[in-house]
Amino acid sequence: MAIRIGIVGLGKIARDQHVPVIEASPDFTLAAVASRSGGLPDLPYYSDIGDMLAGDDALDAVALCQPPQVRYDAARAAILAGKHVFLEKPPGATLSEVKSLADLAQAHGVTLFASWHSRYASGVAAAKAWLAERTIRSVAVEWKEDVRVWHPGQAWIWEPGGLGVFDPGINAMSIVTHIMPRPFFLLDGTLSFPANRGAPIAADLTFRDDSGVPITAAFDWRQTGPQTWDISVDTVDGALVLSKGGSVLTIAGELQETAPEAEYRGLYDRFAGLVARGESDVDVSPLRHVADAYLRGARVVVEPFED
Repeated sequence: MAIRIGIVGLGKIARDQHVPVIEASPDFTLAAVASRSGGLPDLPYYSDIGDMLAGDDALDAVALCQPPQVRYDAARAAILAGKHVFLEKPPGATLSEVKSLADLAQAHGVTLFASWHSRYASGVAAAKAWLAERTIRSVAVEWKEDVRVWHPGQAWIWEPGGLGVFDPGINAMSIVTHIMPRPFFLLDGTLSFPANRGAPIAADLTFRDDSGVPITAAFDWRQTGPQTWDISVDTVDGALVLSKGGSVLTIAGELQETAPEAEYRGLYDRFAGLVARGESDVDVSPLRHVADAYLRGARVVVEPFED
């Protein structure tokens, strides 16, 4: 029987990704929407998750697509109501609240899934497998885009908990934490805050893994023209490059064949499997690196940002 799921927060990511993938999935049925911005034709609509959970729609699960600052209370309410919970990235505003939700989900016997869509980009699995058998010399991440194109008018993303440039940057961290054979940690960094904003517009970070391999990451929201989402890994057997957000893979100068993009299909397949097995997946390693950057990175003030 298909899992009856409700979407909470019908913004761009929900409309562009969650809705079409759910509607095409054999494992899910889209049963209701809770959002401040309206609903979808022929579906029960609620203004908030509390009303949706109290409704008559017999939901099995919810997908939470609101900003991370307000997601904890919604997730907690859903778990207490016995619903499985899919968390958009980032899974929360703090590590502690995500840990609290994971403990609560375990206590109530429901699935909690902290999703990282970029890990399901078409080149990532092959990159992970190739690197597992290689000696890595260094890693360089360059993740630069134009915030005016991708997040126009989204004030929440500049507020504390909204992550600023780490909202896209955490996608890069989700890939690097997945493909690297060994854990790594932050050594140093600089976070650039616009004088009129509460979150960074750029970040330059330096890491190393536990065998001394250097890793650098440059995130910037001031990119114009072509956008840059690249991860380059230098190995003794040549360079591996994941570009275009992980969808294009090149190894030793040769373009590798990859499947068509299906990031959110991969997420929902994973969520369905977790629900079927009664398991959770709450990997917070990408968010931990962001938290470390806020703790250890030097802060500099740059010119005010205007939409």
